[in-house]
Amino acid sequence: MKNEAVAQHIINWLKTYAENAKMNGFVVGISGGIDSALTSTICALSGLDVLCLNMPIHQRQEEYDLGKAHIESLQVRFSNVRSLEINLTDTFEELRKAIPIETAEHGLSMANTRSRLRMVTLYALGQQNNLLVAGTGNKVEDFGIGFYTKYGDGGVDLSPIADLNKTEVTALGKYLGVIDDIVTAAPTDGLWGDGRKDEDQIGATYPELEWAMTFDGDENKLSERQTQVLKIYRRFNKINQHKMQAIPVCKIPAELK
Repeated sequence: MKNEAVAQHIINWLKTYAENAKMNGFVVGISGGIDSALTSTICALSGLDVLCLNMPIHQRQEEYDLGKAHIESLQVRFSNVRSLEINLTDTFEELRKAIPIETAEHGLSMANTRSRLRMVTLYALGQQNNLLVAGTGNKVEDFGIGFYTKYGDGGVDLSPIADLNKTEVTALGKYLGVIDDIVTAAPTDGLWGDGRKDEDQIGATYPELEWAMTFDGDENKLSERQTQVLKIYRRFNKINQHKMQAIPVCKIPAELK
């Protein structure tokens, strides 16, 4: 991949979109992972206003520290970057108290609720500051296995890095000076208290999933692991189509109107 050319292409795309939308810049949720680190770095390189939000919800210290370190690094490098920390832990807990206990104790529901609370916060700050919410999803997550929260981190105004595979995101992040601790960290969505990694949840690594996304050969010649990865990829791709397709609309026949 031509790192410099790709970076400049995304930067130009961001600037053109923001200018046409008559917006001042971008707001980005910072997780401590490479995707949000790259997204915020490229937004900063646009020269437009960038607001980085750190929004911990029972966040593990390691994840919190990485996110904070990245924001500090960006602010040293770019004068157009500012930041705000909004601790949503109490908000999350108040919501848990208000809903049925069966829901409050449902792990996946509550993990996705964390992401949706952050989306609400991003849009509140974005609207007040005339900023676009920049998505942080990569190509594997957004269009391969649907590994994101619907109306959580999937609720964005534009997606700067969604045509880059995870390995391309990592390579571009390293090229653009994202701190080494983030570049080398194991990917995690940060939505679980036990610190589980993406690979723990998915059952395959991102390089394996990238291979599965483009596989078009003889399945009879695959190794046992390759067959397993292909099965994992196809399962996620199938069950998460509701995230990757347009919302279905019930069309009313003309004769019924």
